[in-house]
Parts: sequence; structure tokens; C-alpha cells
Amino acid sequence: MSGPGGSLLAPDDIARLATVLTAAQPPLAQSRWAMPSPDLADAAGFIAAGADLEPETLVDAYRVGLFPMPVRRNIVGWWSPDPRGVVPLDGLIVSRSLRRSCRRFHISVDTCFADVMRACGDPRRPHGWINAAFVAAYTRLHQLGYAHSIEVRDDTGLLVGGLYGVRVGRLVAGESMFHTATDASKVALVALVEGMRAGGLELLDVQWTTPHLVSLGAVDVAREAYLLAAAAATA
Repeated sequence: MSGPGGSLLAPDDIARLATVLTAAQPPLAQSRWAMPSPDLADAAGFIAAGADLEPETLVDAYRVGLFPMPVRRNIVGWWSPDPRGVVPLDGLIVSRSLRRSCRRFHISVDTCFADVMRACGDPRRPHGWINAAFVAAYTRLHQLGYAHSIEVRDDTGLLVGGLYGVRVGRLVAGESMFHTATDASKVALVALVEGMRAGGLELLDVQWTTPHLVSLGAVDVAREAYLLAAAAATA
């Protein structure tokens, strides 16, 4: 999967990713909910609880810099942390071992979105929060062209890693990733970044930085700077 010009994926893989990530998105109705201001967030980034997970609610939220996570059973919380984690598309850190892994696995896109979400939400994983309501809601977004999955498979075709996220305009909000084989989730991130570059997308949000994401190039940006970038990317 070694491509030209420093690319780590084959040209056909990159072209397929870019095509999917830049496909036209149908207009949605305006949400019946008024999005709260990110300025209301507490020190942890929590803003409010309530509303719903309808497609128009989710897309409106991402446009204004919010994202949902459950706070209690059947209760949705809305968050906008400060600082915000992003992965600069020109700042991805790829180790020598990860380069080898990019040649070892196979990439697909949007072939099993719900399976990727369920794998990310495996209850055996620590700090799991992806429940059935979120899988159903984001699968609807996927069917409308606003959410995508990148799948990583081994030579037998077995799904061994992947990620999913939401795309609104030129913004991609990476939601979660998983792996059952070493480096498989990292390969999915490499694929996402290369597909975004090729498609002219500009902002990759990862919500909070973690040591794992920082090792791949994620950085913290002030909420105000993130909101300005998100507004420009989703205009």
C-alpha cells in the first residue's frame, strides 16, 4: 500500500477515500433545538443535557462546535472542551513501524459502518460510552452521507481495526476507533488523514487529546480558535 509522493496508501485507496469523504450531502431540516453556547461549558467541557440525536440536531451541534456523549441512561450530554484536540493534516506523525503496518493491512471505507461503531463501543473496553441509541443515531447519519467509517482488514478479510466520524462540509469529527491487531487503528487514522488531504478537507477534530493521539500528532487548540476554524470549515 505504499503510494507515491510520500503517501502511505495506494493511489486507488486514497482516491476512493477522497471520493467518499467529499460526496454531496443532502440538506437537512433545521433542528427544533437551539444549540447552547460553548461559552457555557464547565471546566470539563460539559454544557447541557437533553435534546435528541436526530440527524439535524447532530449536524447543527457539530457546526457550532458541540458533540454528544451520554451522561445517564437515555440522557444525552453536550460538550465543548477547552482546549480542543485536533490532528493537523500536515502534522501526522508516522513511525517506521506504522509505515510497515500500512503496507500490511487493507483499507476499505463505508462497508460496515455499524460494525465499526459496535466494535468501538465494545463494553469490554475501558470507558466505553457508545450505546445502542448512539449506534442507531449515527447509522442514520451514515445513511444520509454525514458519517463514515474506515475499516482495516487483514489478509483474510477479517475486520481488525477502524474508526468512524462525522463529516460536515470540510470538517471531520473523529468519534472513536478500535483495533484487535497491532497498529490497525493507527492505520485507519493514516487513511483518514490521507483521504482528507486528497479531498481538500481541512479540519480533523478529535475532541480531547490523549497520549496515544499526541503520539500521532494531535495537538490542543484553544476553544475560541477551534470554533473559528469549525465555522469556516462548515460554512
